[in-house]
Amino acid sequence: MAVSATLAMSQKSSELKAAGVDVVNLSVGEPDFDTPLHIKDAAKRAIDDNFTHYSPVPGYMSLREAIADKLRNENHADYTPAQIVVSTGAKQALSNVIMATVNAGDEVVIPVPAWVSYVEMVKLAEGEPVLIPAPMEQGFKITPAQLAGAITPKTRMVMLCSPSNPSGAVYTRDEIAALVEVLKQYPRIIILSDEIYEHINYTAEGHVSFGEFPEIADRLVIVNGVSKAYAMTGWRIGFMAGPLDIAKATTKLQGQTTSGTGSIAQKAAEAAYRGSQECVVEMCEAFRRRRDLITALAREIPGWRLDVPQGAFYIFPDVSACLGKAARRDMPDGTVSVTEIVTDNDLAMYLLEEAHVATVAGSAFCLPGYLRLSYAASDDQLREAMARIKDAISRLV
Repeated sequence: MAVSATLAMSQKSSELKAAGVDVVNLSVGEPDFDTPLHIKDAAKRAIDDNFTHYSPVPGYMSLREAIADKLRNENHADYTPAQIVVSTGAKQALSNVIMATVNAGDEVVIPVPAWVSYVEMVKLAEGEPVLIPAPMEQGFKITPAQLAGAITPKTRMVMLCSPSNPSGAVYTRDEIAALVEVLKQYPRIIILSDEIYEHINYTAEGHVSFGEFPEIADRLVIVNGVSKAYAMTGWRIGFMAGPLDIAKATTKLQGQTTSGTGSIAQKAAEAAYRGSQECVVEMCEAFRRRRDLITALAREIPGWRLDVPQGAFYIFPDVSACLGKAARRDMPDGTVSVTEIVTDNDLAMYLLEEAHVATVAGSAFCLPGYLRLSYAASDDQLREAMARIKDAISRLV
């Protein structure tokens, strides 16, 4: 298995910081806000109320009921608590579903760019990833024709993510409906919809869930969680909602691996879903402002092309014009050091070592020639990072 590129770059950034280097880390997919107070208070009450024992494998019934209400009210998707399994983060929920449903040799269709862990999860289940390129020229979104062309008799699953990590692309209702038209012709295919960024959405239409299409409800699995919308990454709470047989299978798998997730975190997540959603709106507006700031600054960098993201908190510029260049540096001994920038990985390392800004290469997301930068950082950090990057890029020849 490959090492997670996002975590690896974040680790390198931390090591440089520990060595005294002033690094601006734009590699991590984590909100920089604190968890809202009413959610933290719920966790404190849970401790006082002695929610400190093993939790049920699929999660507390009260939390699964809250999730079912959320899906019904926000996503127009009808799931019972028995069809919901709470896991240790959305990452485990995704992995559980893939491990429980994908057999050796099964094909899993994945539009790319895609989050770094999708392909490795499929490989771990001994499945075969089938990648559909969706570059900037098509808004980082696949077409129905591409989807139809990728499906074979071996296709077991299609994985989709809107809003997207890493591109921030958001599928419209019409675009999702067109994909559903293709998928409903193949009743054997499971549709795994990663909707973890649903509330970080800047479109007028807002988030459209695959759960709104009843014609695929019998094989749709929605994965979501509290990490992004409620700034609860460290609480590690995600869930899957899907057909009862898949929910039972993932419960069986989870029961033999991690069992139920943390009891205190579950009560905090319940408060997130049941409580005021004002904090979600406020954080989304802050991300929107930061998006506008970083996209304006990115457009000033020589050779970068940018599609304005409509969701999540990343930009994913095309940096291919910077490849094939080199950085020259005069050394104290009179020699010249030359750093060749051949790949996007080279560029990411150059920016880390020269500009002290951590980014992630597009190759990690299966689409070379791009970089992912997170704007889950303060305005001052974003201005400083982009100024450093602009200076470093301007010195490439």
